[in-house]
Amino acid sequence: MVSDRQSAKPVMAAPTLIELKGKRVTVVGLARSGVAAARLLQVMGARVTVADEKPEVARSVLLTRLDQQGLTVKAGVGYESSLDEADLVVISPGVPFRWEALERVRRRGVKVIGELELASWFLTAPVLAVTGTNGKSTTVTLVGLILQQSGKRAFVGGNLGVPLCEAALAAQPPHDYIVTEVSSFQLETVERFHPWVAAVLNITPDHLDRYLSEEDYAATKARIFENQTGGDFAVLNLDDERVARLGGGVRARPLCFSRVNPVGGDGAWLEGDRIVVRIGGRREEVCHKSELRIIGAHNLSNAMAATTMGLVCGCPLEAVRHVLRSFPGLEHALETVRERQGVRFVNDSKGTNVDATVKAIESLDQPILLIAGGRDKGGDFARLADLVRRRVKRLILIGEAAPRIEQAMGTFDRLRRANTLREAVESAVHEAAPGDVVLLSPACASFDMFADYQDRGRQFKALVNALP
Repeated sequence: MVSDRQSAKPVMAAPTLIELKGKRVTVVGLARSGVAAARLLQVMGARVTVADEKPEVARSVLLTRLDQQGLTVKAGVGYESSLDEADLVVISPGVPFRWEALERVRRRGVKVIGELELASWFLTAPVLAVTGTNGKSTTVTLVGLILQQSGKRAFVGGNLGVPLCEAALAAQPPHDYIVTEVSSFQLETVERFHPWVAAVLNITPDHLDRYLSEEDYAATKARIFENQTGGDFAVLNLDDERVARLGGGVRARPLCFSRVNPVGGDGAWLEGDRIVVRIGGRREEVCHKSELRIIGAHNLSNAMAATTMGLVCGCPLEAVRHVLRSFPGLEHALETVRERQGVRFVNDSKGTNVDATVKAIESLDQPILLIAGGRDKGGDFARLADLVRRRVKRLILIGEAAPRIEQAMGTFDRLRRANTLREAVESAVHEAAPGDVVLLSPACASFDMFADYQDRGRQFKALVNALP
């Protein structure tokens, strides 16, 4: 194991560059990651076609970031024809991996990869990658802050925000580390993606509208370890049974964390109310869990994972302590919006699956008026029923999934539906008493009523902040 933190950073060999000059490459999906992939491909000399099913994409301001000379744009009806002559296809995470048009491409021997895989071909700094059903963004942000507090130059992005291809395009000075959030959608298409440190935080049912089963989803998450070797590190949550089982199949050196039991080798755990860490056989106390500003047992786990990753990169313990004691949490993740007449309003719009909403409810001690609902992703809402009966004063449902959630609650009668988020907030305000919490934690995707979870969260905050 690593015994000297200052020499923990591996010496990275230059990547074996893939020859793209003159290749015909189609990029499908023109959100941020698709445009970043197209930019990188153009820099590498590829002949780029960008394609999207939405006709309005052809007028997107994002396309102004691309070199228009030689660029082909296909949007709307017939955009699939852009795949016919491609030598390589790069898909955005939102494009279904099993789409029949892509299957036809594969049958003629053409690679289909994602933006994550493309970026990895050109990265020279060690990659620290984090996946899991929940907690990815918080953990990646913590790791980035710990590295920066330690004077290290860190790229922080991926599924979190800035696409990984932007790291490959970055000008000098180079990054010391690449810290990236990785989704299961991105892991579907990896071939050579090779993180030096790879973490799986948890695996609970999610995206079952896209995967064949829970096992299929879990196996996709596990692909983060696929290309690791004995010189790498695998960060594993021993409190999650599915994640703990992955430990037997990884080639990398394990770094484990647990809120429940001490870990046998290197990693982090709780002793009483203190976070303790061991790296290279060296045991140290980090801080008291009460010193964390982020709330909830799940965020304690996230802090342990980030601590372990920071220390294995050679960061001083004092830098870790400073970040854990000062980080207030992310927007839309158990974010306190305001307190009004003794009622606290909490924005957890990032809670887009059942497990996230369970964790949000469990993190609060006060009576809860819960606003939930949106677009169903195949979640098992029955998992919420017992917790809602015990902890929720009023359940207010919005969006397409409202009937399914109501049915899953059984005989629970402290429930009402609202046609809009505004109506839901007004209903909660009318009923809330001093000491209550109004919590937006939808357990669903946002796309039925909002552009994304950020749009949903910001609309909630605007409604709350406009209250007299």
